[in-house]
Amino acid sequence: MTTPFEISDRFTEQWCDLTPITATIGGVAGRDHLWDDFSPEGEAGRADLARSTRAQLLPDLGHPDPKEATAAKVLSAWMEKKVDVYERGKWKNDLNHIYSPFQRARDVFDVMPKEGGQAWSNIANRLETFGEMLDGYRSSLAVGLDEGLTAAQRQVHTLIDQLRAMAGEESRFKGYPEQASSSGGDPERLASAVDKARSASGDLADWLEQTYLPGATSEDAVGEERYLQNVNDFLGLALDPRETYEWGWSELHRLREELSATARAVDGSKTVEEVIGFLETDPAHSAPDHEAFARFVEGIQETAVEQLDGTHFDVPDPLKRVTVNLAPPGGSLGAWYHEPSEDLSRPGSIWYALGARTRIPYWSEVSTAYHEGFPGHHLQVGTAVINRDQMSRFHRLFIWYSGAGEGWALYAERLMDELGYFERPEYRLGLLASQLFRATRVVLDIGTQLRLAIPDDAPLHAGEVWDYAKAVDYIEKVGLLPSDVAESEVKRYLGWYGQAISYKVGEREILDIRDQAMAREGEAFDRKDFHRRMLEAGAIRLDHLREAMA
Repeated sequence: MTTPFEISDRFTEQWCDLTPITATIGGVAGRDHLWDDFSPEGEAGRADLARSTRAQLLPDLGHPDPKEATAAKVLSAWMEKKVDVYERGKWKNDLNHIYSPFQRARDVFDVMPKEGGQAWSNIANRLETFGEMLDGYRSSLAVGLDEGLTAAQRQVHTLIDQLRAMAGEESRFKGYPEQASSSGGDPERLASAVDKARSASGDLADWLEQTYLPGATSEDAVGEERYLQNVNDFLGLALDPRETYEWGWSELHRLREELSATARAVDGSKTVEEVIGFLETDPAHSAPDHEAFARFVEGIQETAVEQLDGTHFDVPDPLKRVTVNLAPPGGSLGAWYHEPSEDLSRPGSIWYALGARTRIPYWSEVSTAYHEGFPGHHLQVGTAVINRDQMSRFHRLFIWYSGAGEGWALYAERLMDELGYFERPEYRLGLLASQLFRATRVVLDIGTQLRLAIPDDAPLHAGEVWDYAKAVDYIEKVGLLPSDVAESEVKRYLGWYGQAISYKVGEREILDIRDQAMAREGEAFDRKDFHRRMLEAGAIRLDHLREAMA
């Protein structure tokens, strides 16, 4: 009889055949020259595979081997979600500011190998067929357009801008011929391929502008039903949106008070805004350029691994290094993490899109380093990749729910505070600002999509109903982000609704799981062992995580 682990092995190869972008990001070899089929037929094929494989797994939910039973449970739940997303027709309007087919296709080049003739041949082949991939994507969007199921106009405008950037003179592809000439590639082929990809990007931008945009909805909000469907996709949790909305406001008020107290510890003569203004502009509190900033983050990571390994974590040797990288221009601003490849030849990596800023302030970036790297995403995702004994292959490489994943990363920030790693008050101010930003996300994300009223005791727009302008105002003035980043963030939430709350809600769940474990185990509670079990469970559904940790 075939076991869930064996089914997972076979499904991993089949899924990578149908989703080569996923294979490249996961470091599964052999498909770096290919594209996903984003056409209606391609979307149906992936749903069929998930549906049929789930049917094979269901009889093993009660498997006598706990590892096999967990594999069946985790994989079948993930496949059920995939089928449900397909049947809801999400592929027909999968267009947003940060994470839709174009962005995944654009960003996969960042992690593709770029040394040697074969590596550059893979890149050239993907660039040469970029237009074919985009044509399939356009076919799916056309189905949604015909059925009246479209993305919001605001999301369409931002994707048009990104496509124009890819097609223009500042395209991140333009440097490839020169890079190829010095690292084993064919610069002439790359130059021709780049021209094709840029042209294809411009063609899709034209179609979106001329054909799709006039039929796109002007409404940013999607309503409660669709919102909660996405929440379940991202968190794996039954959520009461109004209770969470009220909790988000309580967190926002609490963190604003704590932020004020910490700002006074930095400089008692200044307001919060004045302290932040000083930290943002003072050369002594910032990196002079992007490269110096990357070295600063590298130092934070090295110190954390060295000091926490063996005390609060057992860090496997392959995970003791994480690279810090500067993202090419043309994408949304922020920071993110890429997992190591399956064979560990490609290490885990933190990426920063820093925008037009030259000097990068330190105060707000220490917490981000812990979040994206160690002990946040890098430790959790890396542990899964190498955990061959406990997790099935597909679980290790590809199952990641934002609730448990972003929740762990936010828990990691808080843990580093508990352990005293924000030793300078300005760094702890950055931690609190990060937490406040995530609390603002909770009320904004739920409030905009459900069209809720802002409470009477809110710091801005009290008693009014959420909309785009108010959301930007909150992220900038309460969430304390620069105006350009604030606009980018709000576009992200409106297009990728339900994901933004996963940070704070996930952290709340993990802290509650820890509180229950401490109450249950008393003096026998071992925080290091708790972390081990949490990491070995992986970034699964939050309801499954709670069951596993109980």
